Amino acid sequence: MTQGAGQGHEPDTGYEAAPGYGTAPDFQPAAGYEQGYPPPAVSGYEGAPPPAAAPAAVPPGYEPTRPDTPLVPPGYTPTAHDLPVITDASLPGERPGPLYVVGDVHGYLHELLAALHESGLVDEDGHWSAGSARLWFLGDFTDRGPDGIGVIELVMQLSAEAAAAGGYCRALMGNHELLLLGAHRFGDTPVNSTGGTASFLAAWRLNGGQPSDMERLEDRHLTWISRLDAAHLTDGHLLVHSDTTAYLDYGSSIEEMNDAVTGVLQRADADECWDLFRKFTKRFAFRGDGGPDAAREMLGTFGGERVVHGHSPIPYLLGEGGEPQVDGEAAAPVIHGPMVYADNLAVAMDGGVTMEGRLLVAQLPLVG
Repeated sequence: MTQGAGQGHEPDTGYEAAPGYGTAPDFQPAAGYEQGYPPPAVSGYEGAPPPAAAPAAVPPGYEPTRPDTPLVPPGYTPTAHDLPVITDASLPGERPGPLYVVGDVHGYLHELLAALHESGLVDEDGHWSAGSARLWFLGDFTDRGPDGIGVIELVMQLSAEAAAAGGYCRALMGNHELLLLGAHRFGDTPVNSTGGTASFLAAWRLNGGQPSDMERLEDRHLTWISRLDAAHLTDGHLLVHSDTTAYLDYGSSIEEMNDAVTGVLQRADADECWDLFRKFTKRFAFRGDGGPDAAREMLGTFGGERVVHGHSPIPYLLGEGGEPQVDGEAAAPVIHGPMVYADNLAVAMDGGVTMEGRLLVAQLPLVG
């Protein structure tokens, strides 16, 4: 399968450099934004700016390489999607509840709770309050922010609470989930990269890996993460994490592709897992002149009328023009909501919470 147009990927590095951002209609510049990614130090660096207090080392006593810990429990069948979600409890013939999606969270638990509460999905105590509503998380729960494990715990909790209320809460696999699994499973084991020696642990550190997340990571979290699907089709929306056509490398249907991804994790080969991570780190497939055709290729294979994704922050998707200025300094556009682009075939949901943007929660289909 083809990789799509305009992704700008540097082969075998896992690194995605993002250009400067530009202006767009209805966006207002805001001061205080530090533009640009720092240059990659080793292969596997994704390119997003690290947090202000990025971890310098793995916690004392942590043993990164644990070959006896399976990513997927023995005997697991990829098509048996019993986790991380509980199936829709609605009775046959009942109209499904409204559909919501959440962009990249990256450990910002308080911001997530506030956004969910503002949308009427949880109450003041963080419990499901949306009845038969349907909620999808588009991946990237950990890294960069302060409480990635807390985010995972919340999503697991809401999955059970939503099912009991007649709705559901489900989640997709992001590239940072692959990175966390790899760092835990393979540690400093070198991986096959023509861009230079790299390891999952090195890439995890450089992409905002938080020692507190690794310390609190339990087997039940690993099991939950390893069973996440990579894509889902609902109400004409093809939900994925990354704005890449690399999903096409793993199958000609959603079920085949999801099973292939789970199979990679089940085999637990470091190089194979690295290649999966590297491919799902690609971005910008739907931006630029070739973007609509890349979106049509994905939709033609997997179905749906629009691709809905996270992964690439909206400020960088707007980076095809010049650089906005505020008092002579570069500034980011104010993010008010999702970005529809690629001839209305793609919806971006990463509001850039890690870069003074917003954590986005939106109801689909988008109105107005």
